[in-house]
Amino acid sequence: MNSHLPVSAVITSAEALTKNTTLFTLLTDRNSAVAAAFLPGQFLQLSLPGVGEIPISYCGYLSADGSIELCISHVGRVSTALKSAVPGASAGVRGPFGNGFPLSMYTGKDLLLIAGGLGMAPLRSLLLALRAERHRYGRVTLLYGAREAGALLFLDELREMKKCGAIELRLAVDRIESDSEPLPDCRIALLPALMDQLEVDPARTCAAICGPPVVYPYLVAGAHTLGVADERIHLSLERRMKCGIGRCGHCAVGGYLCCVDGPVFSYAELAGIEGALG
Repeated sequence: MNSHLPVSAVITSAEALTKNTTLFTLLTDRNSAVAAAFLPGQFLQLSLPGVGEIPISYCGYLSADGSIELCISHVGRVSTALKSAVPGASAGVRGPFGNGFPLSMYTGKDLLLIAGGLGMAPLRSLLLALRAERHRYGRVTLLYGAREAGALLFLDELREMKKCGAIELRLAVDRIESDSEPLPDCRIALLPALMDQLEVDPARTCAAICGPPVVYPYLVAGAHTLGVADERIHLSLERRMKCGIGRCGHCAVGGYLCCVDGPVFSYAELAGIEGALG
């Protein structure tokens, strides 16, 4: 099946996660590659008839029935139109595209996952993949930060993973909203501060990072302080993408195109490229 041709899909659920972020579940042909053959960190192209098309990273895990989970922030023309979408609405999907997180490299390793804001969506896909075959991986630690408690995505799900011992979890928010109580297990701090006093075995640790590009230099520096090697630090640059097929050049980083060569890169690939992490 040609991944460049859209496959019809139906929205089966739309769950509001925050006031401007929705978790959509779409149902499509269970035999199509877009639903049955993706890696965490890869993306698809989502189209709405008469509106347009956008690249969106996978948020869920492989499904036997052809369902796809996408976490969408309503900030652009297509994503804003999706805010009013209801179950039963039609869409088009094509993919998967790009390179995902290297699960084969992660086998037998300890994993440090670092998410900022909406970056939790692609890392949720990775977390679900790790949980599905938990015996293949060592210690899994998730550091997750957002502007405020109300912006933390999938919080109940993450706490359940922590409770059952699947992950270690550290949370942080930049500030406390005036009308809310502090979360008991959450620091008031910027995301990089969660790396303070963190102990890892650098010889067996890989790091996967997804969040606002502005914080990437600090997170990479923190990973270096922990002793994690450049080739085992992986970053998603999915926010740069537009056309998804390497034609528009919008996502160019040095000699790379994020949609074709990424969106997941090792820091060893990006080091020395001006503006790669900004």
